[in-house]
Amino acid sequence: MELEGKVAIVTGAATGIGRAIAARLAADGAYVAINYRGSQDEAQALDEELPHSIVVQADVSKPDEVQAMVEKVERELGPPAILVNNAGVEKQQPLLDMDLDNWHMVVGVNLTGPFLCLQACARSMARSGGGSIVNISSIHEDLPFPGFTSYCAAKGGLRMLMRNAAVELAEHGIRVNNVAPGAIKTPINAKTFDDPEKVDRLKQLIPLQRVGSPEEVAEVVAFLASDRSRYVTGSTYFVDGGMIRHAEPL
Repeated sequence: MELEGKVAIVTGAATGIGRAIAARLAADGAYVAINYRGSQDEAQALDEELPHSIVVQADVSKPDEVQAMVEKVERELGPPAILVNNAGVEKQQPLLDMDLDNWHMVVGVNLTGPFLCLQACARSMARSGGGSIVNISSIHEDLPFPGFTSYCAAKGGLRMLMRNAAVELAEHGIRVNNVAPGAIKTPINAKTFDDPEKVDRLKQLIPLQRVGSPEEVAEVVAFLASDRSRYVTGSTYFVDGGMIRHAEPL
């Protein structure tokens, strides 16, 4: 119960990695704000499972909705001490065919959204004595992903947003880090994991030779949210079975 009584906002918390994170922080005693945009039924179901939580609908790419979310959390749970920027989206499209709608949508959710949430929560944290911000990035903040240029650009931007924020917010007692998952079995990857050939190829690319679980990502987030990581800021933690370091001999 090392997070007992601390207020945490988890964006995109209704399903997948976000759901596992919200459950893990709650297990450590945090009061959790479950953010969602479209998965209301899943968010409500999770809310019923957690001991101290609320459900907050907001599109993280929209400033007014983000501000309203933070204000609601402050009123109903208290000032946030933990923010997990988890909400994300990806859309496959070849670079030469990519349209601006794709670019704006993916960058809006994956980069502008974390910026807006970070800024709004950091203002609250600065007034209340500090906190921990964890962005759910991706191995693709470093690793190219052909066909997903908008996603990679957003995650690469998130890496530098984290680093700058860590330096600027340190004086307020706010730590900022990224957690970068690799191949994690979630609903968004269902097509990949339903294809045995793709799963076999993935295992060849992952030194630990298996796919990860949302709960394994949540464990690292829980560490970064807690005082166990009180001297940790400005870093990316890869949760990928070594995939980012994959290399084959010639």
